[in-house]
Amino acid sequence: MNGYPKIEAAMEAYLQAKDETALHELVVAGTGLVHYFANIYAPGQSKEDLLQAGFEGLLKAAKRYDRSRGVSFSTYAGHYIMGEMRHLIRREATFDRPAWVAELQEKVNRVIEDHLQLNGEVPSIAQIAGALNVREEGVLQAMRAGWVSIDEIDISQIHSLRYESFTLPIEDRIALKMALDKLSKIQRKVIEALFYHGLTQRETAEALGVSQRKVSRLLKKSLELLARFFS
Repeated sequence: MNGYPKIEAAMEAYLQAKDETALHELVVAGTGLVHYFANIYAPGQSKEDLLQAGFEGLLKAAKRYDRSRGVSFSTYAGHYIMGEMRHLIRREATFDRPAWVAELQEKVNRVIEDHLQLNGEVPSIAQIAGALNVREEGVLQAMRAGWVSIDEIDISQIHSLRYESFTLPIEDRIALKMALDKLSKIQRKVIEALFYHGLTQRETAEALGVSQRKVSRLLKKSLELLARFFS
């Protein structure tokens, strides 16, 4: 890994010696990698438990690494560190995450994993932001969700870097999802059927087991609520 040049040499030394001293040197060499993931997964938060999980991942990787597979140790260790940290987050994160922010966090995970696999090193925040077309601060704000309430997230920072033809900017997609969350379950089903699946009001009524008149009323009420949200 270009960003952590000592880790491969430390792993080679550990493979040769297989003693505690070599393992300690490997942990020291991998400290920057562990801190990188902690800063990604808990920006602005206390990281003690997350760092511990990361070092556990690093040690597991050291014990299980097989260089004959042709994968660099930094890449191999990165996946173990990520895995242990994400397991801790699922277990310990205090606050619920709206579906839209969970989706964005998962996209961050995929960018990191893909970059690590392809390049043998972790991406910078700028590279993650560029791949997702989201401002750097927006990426960090999104990753705070779960550790803090969504009310503490500065959603205004989650903003597209550039305009893309035929694609709503992320800030508009988030606003739409937040607005849809204000609707009742049946109102959302009506909106999804009519506008996402292209059904007619009659087809929607049949699918939901209600009258077409009720679908019409639900549509009218839903659009009124959405209009108020965006006004």
